[in-house]
Amino acid sequence: MTISVLVVCLGNICRSPMGEAVLRNEALKRGITNIHVDSAGTAAAHIGEDPDERSTIVIVQKSVPISHSARQVRASDFTSFDYILAADGSNLRALERHVGRREGSKAVVRLWGSYLPDNKPIQDPYYGGLDGFTEVYEQCVKLSNAFLDEVVGKKS
Repeated sequence: MTISVLVVCLGNICRSPMGEAVLRNEALKRGITNIHVDSAGTAAAHIGEDPDERSTIVIVQKSVPISHSARQVRASDFTSFDYILAADGSNLRALERHVGRREGSKAVVRLWGSYLPDNKPIQDPYYGGLDGFTEVYEQCVKLSNAFLDEVVGKKS
């Protein structure tokens, strides 16, 4: 059975495409191939755009493949994904209010940070420098492993 995961932030150009790439990469490093990972934004401002250049720089430096075109969360995402992981509380609230959530949603919708004891949101690095994107990458690695530990099982 394939596990399907949607990582969500505001514009789908910084945190969520990085989270998508990192989660897919961490799963592959564990030999998990039955996982489908995508990302989306709660806002429509960047539909069709590539990830922010700073996200791409950090990901490429870490040798993690990334290929994504920004999109907005759709009602069908709530029935086609098993897990929808929000980057922060604002996006979690937007997901909880989304019309798709009320139409027979099968998805578990959670703050991604809730898979770690500190329950920390992923801060938006958009208005900062490259260091903020590096911090997001490091947090995504930890969150990816915590998520996989809980959903698939601890890595051996």
